[in-house]
Amino acid sequence: MTIKAVVFDAYGTLFDVQSVAAETERAFPGYGEVITQIWRMKQLEYSWLCSLMEQYQDFATLTRSSLQYTLDALGLAHDTATVDRIAEQYLHLAPYADAKAVLEALQGRPLAILSNGSPEMLDALVRNSGLSALFTAVLSVDAVGVFKPSPRAYDLVERRLGIHPHDVAFVSSNPFDVSGAKSFGFKVAWIERVTATALADDCRDPDAIGPLTMFKATRLRPDRFGFAPDWSIRALSDLTALLRTPSP
Repeated sequence: MTIKAVVFDAYGTLFDVQSVAAETERAFPGYGEVITQIWRMKQLEYSWLCSLMEQYQDFATLTRSSLQYTLDALGLAHDTATVDRIAEQYLHLAPYADAKAVLEALQGRPLAILSNGSPEMLDALVRNSGLSALFTAVLSVDAVGVFKPSPRAYDLVERRLGIHPHDVAFVSSNPFDVSGAKSFGFKVAWIERVTATALADDCRDPDAIGPLTMFKATRLRPDRFGFAPDWSIRALSDLTALLRTPSP
């Protein structure tokens, strides 16, 4: 097996989208968790709707629109300043604790991000996380005007890095992204952040199922499209043993 480049999804893979919860709770005490989960679900849904309707809007716009939808749906009064302050957290998402060490261990072949994020969002996020120097390229779907899992989004990797899809290891924790990347022809590593057993444990008491559990159930378990990943891992750190040494 030849792996000539490793390409990472950003949101939920390298950077923890749940880390916005501190700001959502600060802005709306008692509502932080439900805002965080509905916001993320609508953000993704809007990206798919825009792609299907061929009415592209960049991810920064969708991030604000989905946040405003969430606050309106929950009946929470808000002003522009509040929306701006919460949405800005997407420029300061916490990287997962093992992200930097893994990226350092995988140096020796091109490492890139391929993300739905707009260029400005991604540039700020990577810079603020202190990880900029570890990437060969940060690729935004903005260049093709369609979101993942469109094949045109994944094709950016070969166009920009000049590496055939079969020689690329693509890493994501998002099942929709795993299906899209595998369908396109990448080797795919899925980070299984929520196991079936853990989710079942969360659901033992139906009366205790909250917004985070609903998010896990709808967005973090495998989709049944027949595009299984090449590797299932539990954390970014598991990539080190799989991919540390570049293939000749």
